Amino acid sequence: MGTAVSELKTEFLESSAEFKVESLPLSHVSVEIGHLYMEDFTGGARAIQRTFAAAAPWIRAARVPRAIGCGKESVRLSTCFLIDDYFTRFSSPADVIPMVLAAAEREELEIDYVARESACADAREISPANLTLGSLVTEPVPGTTGGRPPLIETGWLTNGQRSPGPSPGEAMAKRRPWQPPRENARRRHSIFIDVELWDDDKGRRTWSCAMLAAVWQLMRLGFLRDQGRAVVTPQDWTEPQFPDRWDDLPPVTRLNPRATAFAAYTTLSVLSPRFLAVELSVRTILSQFACDKNILAEADERARRDAMQLPTELVDRIRYVFAGPGDTDPA
Repeated sequence: MGTAVSELKTEFLESSAEFKVESLPLSHVSVEIGHLYMEDFTGGARAIQRTFAAAAPWIRAARVPRAIGCGKESVRLSTCFLIDDYFTRFSSPADVIPMVLAAAEREELEIDYVARESACADAREISPANLTLGSLVTEPVPGTTGGRPPLIETGWLTNGQRSPGPSPGEAMAKRRPWQPPRENARRRHSIFIDVELWDDDKGRRTWSCAMLAAVWQLMRLGFLRDQGRAVVTPQDWTEPQFPDRWDDLPPVTRLNPRATAFAAYTTLSVLSPRFLAVELSVRTILSQFACDKNILAEADERARRDAMQLPTELVDRIRYVFAGPGDTDPA
């Protein structure tokens, strides 16, 4: 399935006097074959197969070089599937993964990589979510004085200016009239987004679905590093059976030994329409992500040599197809 993977080498790019940045192998496109909640898995293999049936035509389309902006005759395409083991632990890899693979095979699809959503929060001694948070640079709001609490305290990220609250003046003072929120980069009218990145319960932080989905996109684009080193490296699973505990499964597992690289110049996610709000939030988050300039420059240069046309903005390297069942988010 797909073309042969290019030679994999570990190289390091100069980033600062303290560390060098590891260079990752890259496919042309990383295709996410759907995303399911725990409730979806309770529907059994047939429910999963319906998701893959909706995704299959779009995956075939992504193999057409012009469809993804590639000037070559064939593309390096890798497929991935994200399993939500973060918000609810259910069943086991030993039960779920074979069911998923069988459903994909019935639709003539091959899943190259399977990832755990919990790894976006904690990837064994590294927190990709914390790394992402540390690289968010919030947009300055025109006409404000910086009085809003910082992102690190509130856990909320916006793409503009919130409606101002009532002033704490004297009780009989004239009230300030209501003002609407305003998007910073609006086109005449605003589409204002306010995204919750996490909440806290007795000191325990729980990352939001939107934040984890943003981290997931960064992993697939190969933009996350911890002191220069790759945050997640896919591992082969060589045992005859999958484990009984999710924590015993690598953050990202390579299922297909012939697969091209997990990370890619661009991503395509084939999702149910119920994820529209989440993915709009992802774009809001990533529009304020400050990528390491050396990582970005290297990806751009390699893309040019690889006949791949890349948009300048990071968020424009992420593509979506919203297809299949449009059930309301069960949450």
